[in-house]
Amino acid sequence: MSQTELKTKFAICIGNENYPASVRKIYQILPDTQASKHNLIRVIDESGEDYLYPASDFVAIEWVWS
Repeated sequence: MSQTELKTKFAICIGNENYPASVRKIYQILPDTQASKHNLIRVIDESGEDYLYPASDFVAIEWVWS
């Protein structure tokens, strides 16, 4: 498996006034080009489901499994 295949992207929630308990938690990002055109980010939440949130509520980080 190449390094590219091992990369998984994550984001840290920095703001969510509807659910403040999510702030400072790390979430996996799913690629979604349509969402990004609307300044949204698709993340997997605690339930294991993916949802769209404002991209401004997150800071993307990259984690490479080795």
